[in-house]
Amino acid sequence: MAGPVSGLTAQAQPGATGGPGARAVLSLLATLFFMWGFITVINNTLLPHLRSVFVLDYTRTTLIESVWFIAYFVASIPSAKLIERIGYKRSIVTGLAVMAVGALMMVPAARLASYALVLTALFVIASGITLLQVAANPYVTVIGPPETGSSRLNLVQAFNSLGTTLAPLFAGYLILGRSSGGTAQGEVVLTAAERYADAQSVILPYIIVAVVLALLAVVIARFPLPTINASGRRASAADRKGLSLWKHRNLVWGVPAIFIYLIAEIGVANLFINFVSQPDIAAISQEQASRYLAILWGGMMVGRFFGSWLTHRFPADKVLAVFAVGAFVVMGVATFASGPLAMWALISVGLFHSIMFPTIFTLGIKGLGPLTEEGSGLLIMAIAGGALVVVQGWLADRYGLQLSFLLTMVCELYILFYALWGSRPTHALPTSDVSA
Repeated sequence: MAGPVSGLTAQAQPGATGGPGARAVLSLLATLFFMWGFITVINNTLLPHLRSVFVLDYTRTTLIESVWFIAYFVASIPSAKLIERIGYKRSIVTGLAVMAVGALMMVPAARLASYALVLTALFVIASGITLLQVAANPYVTVIGPPETGSSRLNLVQAFNSLGTTLAPLFAGYLILGRSSGGTAQGEVVLTAAERYADAQSVILPYIIVAVVLALLAVVIARFPLPTINASGRRASAADRKGLSLWKHRNLVWGVPAIFIYLIAEIGVANLFINFVSQPDIAAISQEQASRYLAILWGGMMVGRFFGSWLTHRFPADKVLAVFAVGAFVVMGVATFASGPLAMWALISVGLFHSIMFPTIFTLGIKGLGPLTEEGSGLLIMAIAGGALVVVQGWLADRYGLQLSFLLTMVCELYILFYALWGSRPTHALPTSDVSA
């Protein structure tokens, strides 16, 4: 998943961009988007694996992902302050280093078979990704001409989607494919020795990830990235005097829309492998199910390209409404059907989820003018909604995994409400130089 663009409005220094140099910079930055998408979606494969290793119920399984998104809430403000102090380039390098440390922490976590240490390692990795998101998103928008900033961001977000598509294949082969629980048909009860052996299967992939992150940090540290002049990043206090964010309906309802959408997206992705591998759905191993998860994320990548075309030709709120209805329908099928029909319905929700995050974000900041930065910050903090996926885990434990997707259906209804009514701006302030 690609994070939203921050409200920072730094400008590249004259002569810092243009020509092959600018393309080289953009190519290098695209690797960041690829890596955080890749590492984030490894969790979707890691969760069913850890569920069998630690004999977890669905509540404690989804708590793993909740810890991941709590890091977004905890680390976002410190990340912004760090960028102000040391600049974009050093912050990006720092973020990569933090992620590499977190990945290496998975080695002792596996050796000790420690659930608590796994949670700690994942929190560290997610904190590094948060720093990258806060630094890299606005950086991409200002390293070239302002009129093509959106095009550049869409391009690197496509690489983020590429990472989310490939990650299930990588983790499915190296984690689930090398474990007793991952290759078994359905859920099985493992012996203590088998569970300990399975825990070791995460070591190699996370060492590979740590090495790649460290190399990327070295490359970026040595690469002559353009210097960003951060003066004038915020609209002046005079411009904002007497203005209130709470008078903007599209933002007030947009913050919970982002929050609720994250519950839907993360809940589907994290419980997908367990759902598909059930005997009455597809009756396949978790390793095989990870390949179908790659199709779900691939659908999101396709949907983003298609959605970009649609929102250039039709009102964004109308497109969002159609996609919300589509998501509600296919989730209904996944919740009440069985066999391959239920599996493919759940896979197809990736296509309908694809445009929701960027479209809600765009509608949420519409008409904010000099309040755009503050509004953007609230929407960014709402990413922490992914932490409430633990609620779906609780529902799965008490009412069954399939019926827990009723929560996802409710989320889709809220997105539909936002598209039809909540996203309508009630005030339109004069445009300032603050961009989102």
